[in-house]
Amino acid sequence: MHDLPPMARFGGLLATDLRDVTSDPAALDSTGWWAVVADFEGRLVCARFGDVRPDPAPAVAPGRWRGPAPDAWTSSLDRAAYTAGVRRIREHIAAGEVYQANLCRVMSAPLPDPGAADVDALTALLAHGNPAPYAGTVRLPAHGVEVATASPELYLRRAGRTVTSGPIKGTGRTAEDLLEKDHAENVMIVDLVRNDLGRVCATGSVTVPELCAVEAHPGLVHLVSTVRGELPADPRGGGAGWTELLAATFPPGSVTGAPKASALRIIEALETAPRGPYCGGIGWVDADRGTGELAVGIRTFWIDRQATGGPALRFGTGAGITWGSDPEREWAETELKAARLLAIASGTHQPLGGTPR
Repeated sequence: MHDLPPMARFGGLLATDLRDVTSDPAALDSTGWWAVVADFEGRLVCARFGDVRPDPAPAVAPGRWRGPAPDAWTSSLDRAAYTAGVRRIREHIAAGEVYQANLCRVMSAPLPDPGAADVDALTALLAHGNPAPYAGTVRLPAHGVEVATASPELYLRRAGRTVTSGPIKGTGRTAEDLLEKDHAENVMIVDLVRNDLGRVCATGSVTVPELCAVEAHPGLVHLVSTVRGELPADPRGGGAGWTELLAATFPPGSVTGAPKASALRIIEALETAPRGPYCGGIGWVDADRGTGELAVGIRTFWIDRQATGGPALRFGTGAGITWGSDPEREWAETELKAARLLAIASGTHQPLGGTPR
């Protein structure tokens, strides 16, 4: 029986004493400290905790996490299916239906000891083997949410009326690997994020303080931009809040494509497994202070205890496809993004040679 208590961990804070769970985003503008997990498909879980205190990332304790065997991982799309999907997206681009679409696959492996599988113990391994600016845990077993993220990407940060997003587009082993295609991809998504924020922010307030900055992360580099806007002030004391923000911007533009509606239709046709918390939003909101920080749910593991064949650990990986995409290079990018993380979860601590084909 899996009976670990509910908890969440973000930004050096540990939250315990679960008080409330809701799917209503309006709760994030009420009171209290909330952990948030929004699945790519739209399911929202907001959990309010009563005890939130400083607590560093947990130390790695030998034996606390027993991950899948390194050769146990399978992919929702194999190499042939993924590269065929890239070619199909290029056909959609040629037909003028979309400029870019993110094609993802979900990795799965059975858990060898489901009763002892604790995502917070996995978070400890990730903190040491793949530190990330938006790392965290949300553990709500009774609500089907057990997530450990090592996300490098900011979806939404809110400080009062100021809202910031940090879309990532463009990945390579080193800065020298980044192509013109990567820069074009980033600029396209920045345009989309500007448009999304512009739907809810005050007219003329959306700016791009940083465009295509190179950011180093364990084992790879990304191109990262910053988009910022101001929510309008309401003289009656209200104004746009989390409900409107999520409605205007979700799912995140960097993991869908442009135009977003067309990209979502293409994704639904080509992908064979739900993304779940992967590519959704994961983080925290302090309603009392009017602050919050949600990451894009990439570099993210989650436990699926209802999986066919028994409880499984899942992980998503993908790439943004443009007209300039080479199918084999895009497959290799998904491998690069997954290798280090799967190795950590499997306890090898060295990047694996590749996922099963």
